[in-house]
Amino acid sequence: MEIDYDRIIFAALWFVSLIASEPIQAGNFSMDCPKILVVEDSRVLAIDIIDSLQKLGYAVSDIIDSGKAAIEKVAETRPNLVLMDICLAGDIDAIAAGNIIRTNFHIPVLYLMEYTVEPNLSQNRRSEPFSHIFKPFAEKDLYNAVEMALYKHHIETKFEVEQQQMLSVINSMGSAVVITGISGDVQVMNRIAETLTGWKEEEVIGKHITQVLNLVDNDTGEEIDYLVRQAIKQGQVLNLPENCVLINKNGDLISIGDNVAPIRDRDGNITGAVIVFQDISQRKQKEEHLVRNAFYDALTSLPNRVLFLDRLRQVFERAKRRNNYHFAIMFLDLDGFKGINDRYGHSMGDDLLVHVASRLNSCVRSGDTVARFGGDEFAVLLEDIKNVNLATSVARRIQESLKEPLHLKGYELIATASIGIALSSKNHEEPLNLLNDADIAMYRAKQQGKAQFAIFS
Repeated sequence: MEIDYDRIIFAALWFVSLIASEPIQAGNFSMDCPKILVVEDSRVLAIDIIDSLQKLGYAVSDIIDSGKAAIEKVAETRPNLVLMDICLAGDIDAIAAGNIIRTNFHIPVLYLMEYTVEPNLSQNRRSEPFSHIFKPFAEKDLYNAVEMALYKHHIETKFEVEQQQMLSVINSMGSAVVITGISGDVQVMNRIAETLTGWKEEEVIGKHITQVLNLVDNDTGEEIDYLVRQAIKQGQVLNLPENCVLINKNGDLISIGDNVAPIRDRDGNITGAVIVFQDISQRKQKEEHLVRNAFYDALTSLPNRVLFLDRLRQVFERAKRRNNYHFAIMFLDLDGFKGINDRYGHSMGDDLLVHVASRLNSCVRSGDTVARFGGDEFAVLLEDIKNVNLATSVARRIQESLKEPLHLKGYELIATASIGIALSSKNHEEPLNLLNDADIAMYRAKQQGKAQFAIFS
């Protein structure tokens, strides 16, 4: 996250306006008698600078004439500020020495420059606020430059501490967090976000959020790339879609959930967005497991009675709205299943039911429903049929399929079924009436002998 130098400059100008009307006191804002290291290879100029600094109330820790010596002295004495000539000679130039001091020791460096200095040498320093002072200078100019350098360092240090505190809080959260700017560019990403996305924070800073969070709707496969833009535009918290999936850097699919919220400054202006999300794959699996248990038969994986009746109600209502829409129900009961259970055991009976379920599914269209009602009872919902011929054709196909011997655990078994068929009509007031008709027809078929079907009339 970049430091807002405009605000620093504003604060600095305000500070300068104060000290212009106050008695000169070094370290006015934060510390008493700041200690300054002077790095100047001109002995005469160094002595003049020291005299000026001491008159202004600063303590001068030492005079050094090279970049290498300056680094060593900083490590030893830890001054509050280094005042360094930008044109130092030696193995380590002033810019390199200053960067080492700032980076390794976190001590501000104020460069002494001449207007005639080589432009390339001082370009970076000139572009950074309160990092240099031009020679020759008056004592008040020196004072202002020193105080501004110290003040800027104070603000930067305070900002870094606050930023570290914020990052500590973000990294302590149990959710992934990604912060963007107003244009959707990534500014901050916590460790959990790194783990889920597969990206490291340093890899994505400045990238657009859609390059980092590749989100899709798991049902439709459509990209979800509007959330940050919409949250910023509407100024509202948006929940991630129910079936939102993150495709991470490695191509793994992770179900995620939570929200996107706009970020506002103290004046209420939107400055970006924060995306908070977490891996909900386990929750989704549990939900799917609960749904599976509620609507599907555990043994055969066919829809159970609850799901079958729900689909029956749907087609029943559809038939009310469409004059030429017809459907049929088939109710099946295996012949002699109790004898198989008694002779070979329940394990053999379960295997038989699984194979029968598979054969029933192979005899109907993909849009039809085969369900297990319990025990050896099955039901079939045939949607959008022209007449009874399709239902009787399916019944014959089922009986032919079941005639094929099953080889289970070294035994050869043949399963047959009695089938009752009921066709939809305007006379049925409730879906269950039609199911009851199919059940009656099934018992009529069973009375006729094994492997028979009957149509309710």
